Amino acid sequence: MKKYLAEMVGTMVLVLMGCGSAVFAGNAPALVGAGVGTLGVAFAFGLSVIAMAYTIGKISGCHINPAITLGVLVAGKISGKDAGMYILFQIIGAIIGSAIIYLLLSVGGHNGPTATGANGWSGDVTMAQAFIAEVVFTFVFVLVVLGTTSEGAFGKFAGLAIGLTLVLVHIVCIPITGTSVNPARSIGPAIFQGGEALAQLWLFIVAPLIGAVLSAVVWKVIDTDKK
Repeated sequence: MKKYLAEMVGTMVLVLMGCGSAVFAGNAPALVGAGVGTLGVAFAFGLSVIAMAYTIGKISGCHINPAITLGVLVAGKISGKDAGMYILFQIIGAIIGSAIIYLLLSVGGHNGPTATGANGWSGDVTMAQAFIAEVVFTFVFVLVVLGTTSEGAFGKFAGLAIGLTLVLVHIVCIPITGTSVNPARSIGPAIFQGGEALAQLWLFIVAPLIGAVLSAVVWKVIDTDKK
């Protein structure tokens, strides 16, 4: 149970800090003097992962993402039972993080570009573009997770590498979908935003999971340590 609670807390922090940065500081001159923009939001997500990796990593491995958990499952590094419970508690944590953002908004305003940090696509971005982006960037992200946490890797720096990879992914993908690569991170905000965010939620569940499976398959092929 400690592992599951750690995943819940870690995912809550990720959503609160990552989505919260977009809600309150994405472009918020009235609150902070200058909006942090895409780069700031990208670092908020990445730094959240780094912080949680070195906080709960020893307890649960700090997946805080159903796509990572699925990738680890396909790679044969976690049991089916643990994987299912990890994903359940990750979703609960994401909902709690989104609820805190909703609570903050209910007692005040925000000047960011979004009220929830929900993912979606619109305008010149097509559904196909969004789908491909989420598959590919999740593939890259989970591959880094599998590689940096594998036997023989520089384990002490895994959290740093994973967090910085998430920053890179967000820099490219935020203009396309707002960047999910994490179904739990998408589910929480979509529940509170409703409407189109809920209608488009399926893509941010399916595409990251496909990317995770592809990543695990590729890693099993290229991994030199078969233990």
